[in-house]
Amino acid sequence: MQGVPALEIDGARVAARIGLELPVFRRLMDQGRIAVLCERGTGEDEGTWRATFYYGRQRARFLVDRRGRVVDID
Repeated sequence: MQGVPALEIDGARVAARIGLELPVFRRLMDQGRIAVLCERGTGEDEGTWRATFYYGRQRARFLVDRRGRVVDID
């Protein structure tokens, strides 16, 4: 099994999806008030990752494909 790659998702993109200004998003991340769930694809999805950011009832979900490109998924 491979190690976890460095996944990078632009904070401005996440902030916009959950309805926050970037400085507020960064502060909340620093405070641990935004939860992040990162899931590794298996089977036919092996090599991909899904990252979900949660703040209250807001959610932003992204797929990182095999090439490292970030795709909004809902």
